Amino acid sequence: MSEVAAAVIRPQETAVPMGESANDQGGKVESLSQAAEKARPRRRRRRKRRERARARTISIRRLSKTELNRGRLLYPETNYWKPQTREACADMERPCPYVSCKYHLFIDVHPVRGAIKLNFPDLEVWEMTETCALDVADRGGITLEEVGEIMNLTRERVRQVETAGLAKLEAIKDIERLKDYIL
Repeated sequence: MSEVAAAVIRPQETAVPMGESANDQGGKVESLSQAAEKARPRRRRRRKRRERARARTISIRRLSKTELNRGRLLYPETNYWKPQTREACADMERPCPYVSCKYHLFIDVHPVRGAIKLNFPDLEVWEMTETCALDVADRGGITLEEVGEIMNLTRERVRQVETAGLAKLEAIKDIERLKDYIL
């Protein structure tokens, strides 16, 4: 093996006393690891994982008949007043107590399967900062990160939902243009 190859494989160690570095400049003492860290470009640190619990979905199909009957007994369907329009609920108390409203952010009910998605399983309704999707929409444009915080979703999932919604709007526009050609 040549001397150059041996030097690459086993670099020669310099005789530097412990605690001192080969880069001693003007009485300033740095260790080799500190000097190497300064020379290395700073990496972006990974973001912390979310502190909130992930959303939980309760499938109606997985519930037994006894559990469904118990739910019917505990929470019978009653006709009580709840706001029907945005004007009726715009000036109401917040957080909104009407969890059954389709714009409430606490739960989502799948329109076909009936599955219940608890968006904030670790919070109670009165602990939420935002409870109504219409209130969020009234504020105007906000970032994907802020929407993710409000809805307990990741920024990427919010972007995917936004893209799907915009695609649906484009499809509706195309259908409206085609209606002129249909008898």
